Parts: sequence; structure tokens; C-alpha cells
Amino acid sequence: MKTVGEIAEHIGGQLKGDPNRQVSGFSPLTNSRTETATFITSTKFRKYLKSTNATVVILKESDSDICPVDYIIVEDPYFAYAKATELFVNQNSEVAIAPSAVIDESASIGQGVTVAANAVIGANVTIGDGCSIGAGVVLGDGVEIGCDSTLNANVTIYAGCQLGERAIIHSGAVIGADGFGFANHQGVWVKIHQLGRVVIGNDVEIGANTAVDRGAIDDTIIENGVKLDNQIQIGHNCHIGENTAIASSAAVAGSTTIGKNCAIAGLTGFFGHLEVADNVTLTAMSAVTKSIKEPGHYASGTPLQPYRDWQKNFTRFKQLDEMSRRIKSLEKELTELKGN
Repeated sequence: MKTVGEIAEHIGGQLKGDPNRQVSGFSPLTNSRTETATFITSTKFRKYLKSTNATVVILKESDSDICPVDYIIVEDPYFAYAKATELFVNQNSEVAIAPSAVIDESASIGQGVTVAANAVIGANVTIGDGCSIGAGVVLGDGVEIGCDSTLNANVTIYAGCQLGERAIIHSGAVIGADGFGFANHQGVWVKIHQLGRVVIGNDVEIGANTAVDRGAIDDTIIENGVKLDNQIQIGHNCHIGENTAIASSAAVAGSTTIGKNCAIAGLTGFFGHLEVADNVTLTAMSAVTKSIKEPGHYASGTPLQPYRDWQKNFTRFKQLDEMSRRIKSLEKELTELKGN
């Protein structure tokens, strides 16, 4: 439980109400509950604000006139809500190393580190102060983990990879597996051993079951502040710029560079060896087949439509080449007629 006063102080807001009221967590404004906090981000939700059951609401001053309960005034309610959630995360306050953890004697473990059951920590691993290493985590030889990072259960980080400070890696993520590299010799695929690493900056979050492949020769780079959702594939030698966010099930083929402050929607696919500029937004299911040189909002893919309409359009799509040839032929005939 937290008090309303503690929440207001943590998010730097102006409280109107009783600072001693108790709050157990958050509930959505559309289904708000007693002893919870909620927030409003758009005027279209004002009808729910009027009848809220929440104990306290985080809002802009312009919405305070109709709020029937205590409230905290901030400039950006969504950002303030994000900050406030820090107060309600279930943290394991026990600082201990589980007896079943296997830790090489050459590993360096910082102050206040928790290592859960069945974790395996290899030779010459360095783990910074305040880290949490979940059950079944495997850290290969020479891995470096920055301070205050959290690795949830069953994360695997292969040998030699580096992870910055305050990282959050969710269960099942694999960092540093071999990239997809093979040479075809006389019809046989011969493995190209991947000799690079994965180097990840500070404040990065990587979702469950996401894979970031190690570089073939140079490193795969994930810069500061990058957010990767669940089940994403990042190929070898990719470079993801600062503060770029990529949503679920995207696939980035090898040696692709994505700039800073990009927003990549789910199921987007990238051909390899491409460059994407800073400040690019891609809508869901985009297929990026060539480099994007200018910032902006891009889209591809086929929107949902009734099946009968799709079937007709797909048939026409297969006829486009023939139609193009016929149009060019008609244009040529028209030009000849005009010339006569």
C-alpha cells in the first residue's frame, strides 16, 4: 500500500485532497475501484471521470473541475502514471544467492545482487551492484551485466555479451545466439561461426522470447533506451539506435541499421543490409524492402477487407503486369494517332 501523498511526491504533482489515504495499486478509469489510483489522458474519458470510484485521479488541471474524488494535477498524466507504477512493482527485498545457483569462482558479483534458484553464471562474468538474476538464468563466460539490471527467469546470455545498467530482460529472451550465417559449397550449407558479440546500452528493455543474435564479425549493437517487445528477432550485426521502440513479432534481418527515436509497429519485417533514418514510424505489418533515408510515417501491407472484395482485388493484382503492358501499348498507339 502507498499513500496518496507518497504518489503525489513521487510524480511531482499537486495534490488536492487527503495525503494519508491508502492506495493498493491502479485501476482503469473505465472500471475504477476503491482504494486504487487511476488517470485520465483524453477528454473522451471525461464521462467516466464524473462517476469514478477511485481514491485518487492523476489528471490535468483542465479536468479537475468534474473530478468527484481527490486528485493530483500534473502536466502529462500518462507520463505521471508511468512514474507512479514504480511504487507498486513487487520487489524482492531479500539479497541472497540461492544454494542451487552455480557460480564460477572467477565471477565477480556486486553488492546487493540476488541470484535465484538454478541460475548458472560462467567464468569471468561481471554482475554490477543491485542486479536481480532470476531462476534458471544462464550467463556465459565473460558476460558483463551493468548495475541495477533485472534478468527474469530463464534468460540466456551467451558468452562475451554486454548488458548496460538498469536493463530489464524478460523470461525466455536469448541474447547472443548465432546469427543465420551459412556458405553454400557444392549444394551443402557450411556454418559460418559467429565471432562477434551483442553489446546493449543502458535503460534497455527486452521482451519475453525475443532473440538478439551476436554479430558475425562486428558486434550487434542495441543503444541506450531501446525497447523491444516480445517475440522479436534481431539478426546478426544489426544496429538499433537510441530510444527506438519495436513492437511484438517484428523481424529485422542481418546488418540492418535502424536510427534513433523510431517507432516500429508489430509484425514489421526488414530485409537485410538496410538503413533506416532517425525518427521513422512504421505501421503494423510493414514490409521494409529498401532503405528509408528521410524521417516520417511509412506504411505498407494490405488492410483488412471482406473476403469477396479481397478475392477480386487479388485476382486483379495478378493481372497488373498484363494491364501495364496493354496501357503502354495503347499510349503508344495514341501517340502515333496524334502524330498523324
